[in-house]
Amino acid sequence: MSKTVKIQILFACSPGWRIHDQFLGRCRQDDLVRERVEWTILPPEEVNPEVLSRAEVVVCGHFPREWLPHCTRLRWIQFLGAGIEGSLSPELLASDIILTNASGVHAVPIAEHVFGMMLMFARGLHRCVRQQMHAEWNRDGFREQVRELYGATLGVVGLGAIGAAVAERGKAFGMRVVAVRRNPQQYSPSVDLLLPPAQLPDLLRESEYVVLCVPLTPETQGLIGERELRQMRRDAILINIARGRVVDQSALIRALQEGWIAGAGLDVTDPEPLPPDNPLWQMPNVILSPHVSGVTPHYGIRAGEIFLRNLHAYLAGDLSAMINVVDKRAGY
Repeated sequence: MSKTVKIQILFACSPGWRIHDQFLGRCRQDDLVRERVEWTILPPEEVNPEVLSRAEVVVCGHFPREWLPHCTRLRWIQFLGAGIEGSLSPELLASDIILTNASGVHAVPIAEHVFGMMLMFARGLHRCVRQQMHAEWNRDGFREQVRELYGATLGVVGLGAIGAAVAERGKAFGMRVVAVRRNPQQYSPSVDLLLPPAQLPDLLRESEYVVLCVPLTPETQGLIGERELRQMRRDAILINIARGRVVDQSALIRALQEGWIAGAGLDVTDPEPLPPDNPLWQMPNVILSPHVSGVTPHYGIRAGEIFLRNLHAYLAGDLSAMINVVDKRAGY
């Protein structure tokens, strides 16, 4: 009886990261993994040419450009994150290596983070927290400032896994949901009106809350600039959980200072970390979080589920069944 040939998988992830133990723990429960996989587990800084030359599959958060020349057997890279723009070198894009990401892992925590920000603005809780820090009891203006999410229009820019989760929660709150998607023919039950990218101005003019859920690509960099901010309602709240460079930050600061829009919830900025002297820190109509919207105690388990589904398809030779395959032309 011939011995089963195992595929070589390099898992390049720092042990101190929670995903490390969760991911490996989930994978090691899988019978096929135990039978067919031989792991090499190293922190990224210890990855060397010899290890790379043996790997048929690499699982990593970031794939440095200098690794690629040593990857003579590499057929597939499973990224542990959704945003992988920093790993997409021209050489990798030109190769026939399959790229898959962890899109969908963040959908639940980011959607909840978005609604945390929306509810803070709607109920004036950001103002309450600031008053609490100064032991200030001040109800002036609350009647005029608070509102309800129920019946409001939610604009979702980008309807991938995260955008779809935001839209679903918007419907649960009784909101009208308008979304922009690259392929507007794809049906989404949580969206009342689905628009192509060319109709982004229509979404901006109608929405009281605009949530940016797009990946960072050459097409989306600077997507929201002065023109787009001036198209938004004066009572609108802009929430960015995408990437800082999707928004022209200088134009956003002006918009917030001059009242083109009512406020902004920002989990991402340009640059990161945001410098201490940036005006956004001191604005009463801004809620900032330090790029933590995707943090979840379940990250490694969910990433493991995506990887295992792809691994089963890969080992079966059914590459068409793999999920989260990166479109190299689109960059995500």
